Amino acid sequence: MEVFNVILNRRSIRKYRKEPIPDSVLEKILEAGRLAPSAANRQPWYFIVVKDEKIKEMLVDACRGQKFVGESGAVIAVLGDQNISRWYRQDPFIAASFMTLEAYEEGLGVCWIGAFEEEKVKHVLKIPENLSVVILLTVGYPDEEPSPRPRKPREQIFFLDEYGKTYSFRTLK
Repeated sequence: MEVFNVILNRRSIRKYRKEPIPDSVLEKILEAGRLAPSAANRQPWYFIVVKDEKIKEMLVDACRGQKFVGESGAVIAVLGDQNISRWYRQDPFIAASFMTLEAYEEGLGVCWIGAFEEEKVKHVLKIPENLSVVILLTVGYPDEEPSPRPRKPREQIFFLDEYGKTYSFRTLK
């Protein structure tokens, strides 16, 4: 599948089939994150893959009761180290985006979880104090096909040479 098609068809998935994710697939997803670009190549990230059902249930509580967190095939905690880079949040977000695209390429769905209590997540996953939990990704085989969400019109967000001067699309409809 082309990257653009993955981007075009990607949806946040909150319903998953009870089907284990093969380690070979999880490893490709993690490798996609490891290979992501970072400022000055500092790579200020760490990733924790959570497959244990009991730990995922504890994460449901840390994620303010979002039950689908526990129903996913895995949760990937994306961490940033502020001692490595001042872009310890931005760079792991890039890695998470790469992992998301690879997950969809592998036929999986992902939902980014930003609504969580960081201290609870850190306690559950035994994360050292110097690391920040940047985002949690639920990953699994989709059991839903959400419709596309509305997007802002291009003329409201794309500009040419300066803010307010609309960039007119000529080839992409």
